[in-house]
Amino acid sequence: MVSHQTQNRNRLRAWQQTVRDAAIKYISQNAQPVKCQLQITVVYYHNGITVRMDSDKMVKPIQDALISLVYIDDRQITDTRVRKTDLNGTFRVKGMSSVLAEGFCKGTEFLHIKIVEAPDHREVLQ
Repeated sequence: MVSHQTQNRNRLRAWQQTVRDAAIKYISQNAQPVKCQLQITVVYYHNGITVRMDSDKMVKPIQDALISLVYIDDRQITDTRVRKTDLNGTFRVKGMSSVLAEGFCKGTEFLHIKIVEAPDHREVLQ
């Protein structure tokens, strides 16, 4: 008999693989993991009432899924932005990427993940 904890771990690994496989679709085949400090933005577009998952618990498995694919280690991520947004809202979008447009066109829940070089840390956050 498989324990509840083992089932959860297996579900998490499968989900992380799904995230990784989706990322592979958008990364150049010859791209190498970057070595600089990074900022990650994760938006979970959901349909209706949001899940009860805490934002910090949502982003950590995503960061882990992208190790050695996008960056060498998730310790490179120095800035994190996380948001949960209902798909049924009204949005004002300027310069929408094709990846984000694809997510909206499907009309079902999706993650939008954006990773860029971290901002200058000499500037104090207020």
